[in-house]
This record gives sequence, C-alpha cells and structure tokens, in this order.
Amino acid sequence: MPDVWSMEGEYFEACNCEVACPCVFGSDPTPGTCTVILAFHIERGSAGSHSLEGLNFAFAIYSPGSMGEGNWETAIYLDERATDAQRATLEPILSGKAGGMFAVWASAYGTLHAVRSVPIDFQAEGKRRSLEIVGVGETSIRALDRRGGQDTKIIPGSLTPEVTVAKSEKLTWSDYGWNWKASGKNGFYAPFSARGP
Repeated sequence: MPDVWSMEGEYFEACNCEVACPCVFGSDPTPGTCTVILAFHIERGSAGSHSLEGLNFAFAIYSPGSMGEGNWETAIYLDERATDAQRATLEPILSGKAGGMFAVWASAYGTLHAVRSVPIDFQAEGKRRSLEIVGVGETSIRALDRRGGQDTKIIPGSLTPEVTVAKSEKLTWSDYGWNWKASGKNGFYAPFSARGP
C-alpha cells in the first residue's frame, strides 16, 4: 500500500437524476434511487515510486436512497493497461484503504465488488465526455449551454471546486445484476485532484 499518492486529471459522471442532480444539494435522488457512473482519466499522478499517468478508472454505484445515507453497492473498474505494480498500488487507493477522497466514499459502501481489470475508453473533446467498457456499458454527456454559449457551473462538494453541468446522451450499464438505461439525464464534468493519505 503506498504511503503517499496523488493524481490529477479529468473526471465526469452520469446518473439517472434529472438535471441538475439534487444529490449534490443533500436531497434525495429524483427517481428515489441513484445509479451513477463516475469516470476518471489520470493526466498526472504517482503512488510511491510508480507513475499512474495515462490510466483510466471508473466507479458504478447504486444507492437505494439518499446518497448521504450510504449503503451503496459499488463496482470499481481499472484500466487493463495498468502494470501489476500499478494495479497493486491503485487497488487500495480506489477501494479507500489508502486514505484520501476515496476513503470518504468507502465509508458509504454497503457492498464493494472486487476491482475488475477491463479495457476502458475515456474520451474528452470540447463539451462532450464519454466512457466505454466493452461488455459492460457506456455513457456519454454533453455540457448544457447557457445563452451566449457559456457553460453552467455549480459547486458540488469535495471532489472538485466546481463542475460543468451536462446532460447525458446515453447511459447503459449491465453488470452484477444491474441493467441501467438512461438518456437525457444529469451529467457533470470537471478537472479533479486527489491525494492521500
């Protein structure tokens, strides 16, 4: 387990709530339960002596009610391009055992599935973000434009200082008995920074 780790890059999420997701304001999910995909691309990062640059990872989370009440069922997906050494350092970070932001998330887990090594395609271009994991699912979002073409931004919490509000073009996910399908629902994207312990 790494004593010191850090990562910076790009993140986005898509969920089944209406825009903008009420969960970030401490309210219940729009449909009562929450299904959300959070996707990350590491532009700069290291764990101990190992570089994490260029790797992707993702979370799929089902919350049976308010996100703040916990009991999340969580799956973690790690870029199959990670070497054995990178995987050995990233697994405890993403599962929350190495402190930092992901440890806060781990306190809300009811069920945590084993980290899966999968091919992850993460794309960020202009106002669009997309993720695909072959055989599991895919999602894409596009920023909402205010009049004049400006982005709509809100301050969501600890993950990043502010996020750009978006709407999903597609969200399909099939794993661990889940069969999620949504479009035209909430999305966010932003740069992210995380470190620990």
